[in-house]
Formats: sequence, C-alpha cells, structure tokens
Amino acid sequence: MEVVETCAEMSRLSWSSDRPLGLVPTMGALHEGHLSLVQRARADNQTLAASIFVNPTQFGPNEDFARYPRSLQRDLELLDAEGTDLVFVPPPHEVYPDGFDTWVEPGSVAEGMEGAARPGHFRGVATVVAKLFTIIRPDRAYFGQKDGQQVAVIRKMNADLNLGVDVVTMPTIREPDGLALSSRNAYLTSDERETAPAVYRALCAAEDVWRRGERDAGRIQRAAHNILGREPLIDAVDYVSIVDADTMQPVETVHDGRPVMIAVAVRVGTVRLIDNVTKL
Repeated sequence: MEVVETCAEMSRLSWSSDRPLGLVPTMGALHEGHLSLVQRARADNQTLAASIFVNPTQFGPNEDFARYPRSLQRDLELLDAEGTDLVFVPPPHEVYPDGFDTWVEPGSVAEGMEGAARPGHFRGVATVVAKLFTIIRPDRAYFGQKDGQQVAVIRKMNADLNLGVDVVTMPTIREPDGLALSSRNAYLTSDERETAPAVYRALCAAEDVWRRGERDAGRIQRAAHNILGREPLIDAVDYVSIVDADTMQPVETVHDGRPVMIAVAVRVGTVRLIDNVTKL
C-alpha cells in the first residue's frame, strides 16, 4: 500500500494504475461503514484507492473541525488489511494552496435540510470531491447512504460537470440497536448513546405509517416527531423532511413508484446526528 501526500504524486500513481480504479473518499476515523465501502470497491476494481482528509471547507465557524476524531495510523492499518493500493493523505495546504479561490457551488439539491442547517457545507463538499475526482480520475467512487443529501449533491455535480465517475451508493451500516455508524458517535456520553437510537426508531415509525397506506407527508413526518418528542436528551430537532430522493425537493404527497427520502437531523448534547431511509 502506498501512502501519498501530494496531488502530483497521487495523479501520477493513479494514472499509471490498472483499471478500473475505485475511490473511497473519507475523513478518517474509519468504522465498519467506511470498511463496507472499501470492501465493495476492492471487489469491483483492479486498483483500490482511498483518501483521508478532514476537509476544513465543509465545516462552519462553530462546528467541530478542530476536535473531529483523527486516527491516521489506525486508519492506515485498517485500509492495508483490506488490500488498499493507494491512500491519499494530503495536508490542507496541498488541497487548498495559498490563493485558492475557485469553488463548486451546488444548486437547489443542496438548499434544504443540511444545506439550510449548515450554510456553505455543500460548497466545501462539492469542491473537495471535484478535486479528488480530477486528481485521481477514478472510474468509480463509493459513498454511504447515511449522508443521503451529500450523495445527491455529488451525483448532480458529477453529471453536470461531466466528470464521468460512476457514483456507487452503499447501504447505511447500523449498530444492532439501529444507530447509524458515524465517526461523531464517539462524542456521545453513555446516556446520550442510549438516546441516539431514537433517530432510527423515528424513521421506522414514519416508514411504518407509510407502509400502512398514509401518503400525506405531514402525517408521516408527525409519526417521526412523536418518537423524537419523547426523548428528553434530544435538545433540538433540526428537521424531519420528506423529499424527492433525486432532487432533494420537499414533497407534500408520497406517490407510489416515486422514490422519496425521509431524513432526520437532531442534536443530542453536543452531537448532531443525521439519518435517513429511502422508499418507493
């Protein structure tokens, strides 16, 4: 496994690698969710590349960039054990050199939910992923469904800018109690950890109402709110949204055969948890 710190060297090695090349972009602090992407990418491709980069431009001024969990040596050991060929671990000044001033501004797909709660977040995501795609030129790139709006933003950017990458979305990996795996789960206290699975229970309650024939988005949302409202350690519900799974635009009525995403974001103590389910 080769660990690379510069854009020039990463481009050189990826261009000379056997194809197809699969890329798993990460911010490190790897867990089983990340490894499920790595394992799928290893199975699909001749060459497996991963990136570890805590991207400063997708964090707001009051967010957790400085304390975001970092475990580079452990991450490299995990990637090596999975048969990764190339790992890109650039320092921030390599990705954003002095004078950097060109950004990818996503459109309406990024406006609601996370885009509204975290202004500028998706500009940072779209810009860094566009850079990774152009530096590494992967044939396929792998992302988790837990960050469903992020995947939609990346898919739209990839199509609109003709980047030519096959964007592969993998299912959310969960703890036995339903909590979606996330690097930020490490911040939860023991009491908060007991509360956190309520996010998935809320999604399941909304899904159950839908399965029983409810098609009004407002009533489906209320089923989720009813679960979240019972948890005293949930400090705030940022949103419960029902949106078109491709455009991320809100829907008022869930039509059969039209993919929708039910998404939730809450704050538990200092931790912000997001999750979603996608349904036809």
